[in-house]
Amino acid sequence: MNILNGKRRGYPVLVVIFCLGALIFSNCASGDAKPAAQLDSAVPAAATGSAGTPKVYMTTDISPAGLEAMYEALGRKVSGRVGVKLSTGEPGGHHFLSPDLIKDLVQSVNGTIVECNTAYGGRRANTAMHKQVAIDHGFTAIAPVDIMDEEGSISLPFPKGKNITEDFVGSHFANYDSYLVLSHFKGHAMGGFGGAIKNISIGMGSTQGKAWIHSAGKSKTNPWGGPQDVFLESMAEAAGAVMNSMGDRIVYISVMNHLSVDCDCSDNPAPPEMDDIGILASLDPVALDKACVDQVYASDTRRSASLRERIESRNGMLTLDHAEALGLGSQQYELVVING
Repeated sequence: MNILNGKRRGYPVLVVIFCLGALIFSNCASGDAKPAAQLDSAVPAAATGSAGTPKVYMTTDISPAGLEAMYEALGRKVSGRVGVKLSTGEPGGHHFLSPDLIKDLVQSVNGTIVECNTAYGGRRANTAMHKQVAIDHGFTAIAPVDIMDEEGSISLPFPKGKNITEDFVGSHFANYDSYLVLSHFKGHAMGGFGGAIKNISIGMGSTQGKAWIHSAGKSKTNPWGGPQDVFLESMAEAAGAVMNSMGDRIVYISVMNHLSVDCDCSDNPAPPEMDDIGILASLDPVALDKACVDQVYASDTRRSASLRERIESRNGMLTLDHAEALGLGSQQYELVVING
C-alpha cells in the first residue's frame, strides 16, 4: 500500500511513502474544516486517516474491476433506490464515461442512471432529446435512465450560503434513497475543472437550478454573464445543499481518463494531451477533487500544461477553497493507492 500526501496549493510533486502492515502516514491539517460526512457517527473507519483527515483511494486500473475495488474500499454501501449520477455527454463529444466501464458497478447496486437537462441549449436541453442521447450513448442498455427534472424542480436549502441559500434540483431527486456519484474528471470551460463537486451541483441542478448557480442566485432562466468567482462559490454552495440533504447516503468516485481541457458538455472537446491516470474515490468530495487536481499537477508538466492553464485561468480552486471554508470537506487528505 502506498500513501501519497495531498498538499495545499503550489502543487509540488507528491511524495510517495511505501508502507508495510498497518502503518499510516497522515497530512498535517492546516485548519479545522472537516468533511460533512465525518460529522456523522456512521462514517466507516476506512474513510479517515490517523489524524482524522479524509482518505482518498486510488487505483491505476481503469477497468470494471478497478471501479468495483474503489467502491469496496470506501466501506460504505449505497442502498435502497440508488441514483447513479453521471454525465450522459453532449453528442459530438466522446470522452464521457464508457457504459462498458461502469456497467458492472451500476448493476451491482441496482442503480438508476440520473441526469438533468442543460441550460445552454444543445441536444440535452429537453427531456425527449436527452433521453435519446442516453440511448445513443449506450446508457439505457446497462440501466434505467431518469432525467430528474422532467417534471420540474424542488428546492434544497443551504442557509450558510454566501451567494445562494437554496439549490434547485430535479424533482425526481427525492425519489432516491442514496446516490453513487460517478464523475469523469476533466477540464471545464467555466469552472476550470469538473469533478465531484460540479457533478452534484451543476450536474444535479435542474435547468432552472443550473441558471441559478451560474448567475449566483440572480436568475432561473439566464445562466450567462454572472461574475466568475461568485459562480464558483455558488457551485460549492449548491453542492452543500445536496450533501446536507443526503447525509451519509452518498459516495463519490472519479475516473481520470480522456483528460481533455473541455467538459463532457462540449460537442467538440479538445483531444486529451495527458495520459490516463486512474480511478479515485472518497466519502469527501472536496478531498476527492483536490486529489484529482494534485494528480494533474504531479503529471508530466509539458503534457499537463493545457489542463493546468485551464484550471488556473478560471480560478478553479476557489470552488474547493469556498467549500472547505463552509465546512463541506477538507483539502487535506491521505491518498491510499491500491493496485493488484
